[in-house]
Amino acid sequence: VMPAYNASLTLEKTYREIPEGSYDAIVLVDDASKDDTVRIARELNLIVEVHPVNKGYGGNQKTCYSRALREGADIIVMLHPDNQYDPSIVPDLVAPIAAGDADVVLASRMLGHPLHGGMPLYKFIANKWLTFVENLVLGTGFSEFHTGYRAFSRKALQSVNFFSNSDDFVFDNEILVQLHIQGMRIKEIPVTTRYAHD
Repeated sequence: VMPAYNASLTLEKTYREIPEGSYDAIVLVDDASKDDTVRIARELNLIVEVHPVNKGYGGNQKTCYSRALREGADIIVMLHPDNQYDPSIVPDLVAPIAAGDADVVLASRMLGHPLHGGMPLYKFIANKWLTFVENLVLGTGFSEFHTGYRAFSRKALQSVNFFSNSDDFVFDNEILVQLHIQGMRIKEIPVTTRYAHD
């Protein structure tokens, strides 16, 4: 699934870098973009759902996951179409879930070299600090709580009420807390990032 907002410049490149055979379908939810995101997505034959008004990042994810579940997905990967995350590792995200070794897999920038990938220093410091506090509160040991590149089993998404979460960026944290409370097995793998500008 791709939560999209004004992604016309990077959508096709992101799509082309997803390994063939690593997915059955791609759902793109457009959050009232003002550019050609929807046209490009339809030309790429993606499953497209359009919000007539902007619902926010969390609201977009809610539509992404509910649509993927309705489509019958057993494993759902969220990949932003801005091409900041490496699409080529989709098979690595899916593999632990398909093997029955995890319910959720997070692609962590902090397991790689995010500053080498162009992550701004202030984002790196804020990410590390917030993750430290969140681990302290929850008793977890994640390297990053704030990655936007994740894979979920159908069971994991159906185990939580993600519709009760924020429509904003806090959604990413809230769903992880929900999944942790439900006892879902959460694994991390490294991912490289490409920050073109910030």
